[in-house]
Amino acid sequence: MEEAQKLKALIAQLEARLADLQARMPAHSVKPALIAELDELDERLADTRRRLAEVEQVNNQ
Repeated sequence: MEEAQKLKALIAQLEARLADLQARMPAHSVKPALIAELDELDERLADTRRRLAEVEQVNNQ
């Protein structure tokens, strides 16, 4: 159960970072570094959500 809570906290942190990045992103002429950071955060968020789903599935068995 502790692992699920850690993953939920990580998801909240990643979502906050993603929202901050999106708020700072200009409408035009986005720098490649910002796009790369956005992609990385999206991937980490998706991976963490998958891990959480797996942990919750195991805990519910």
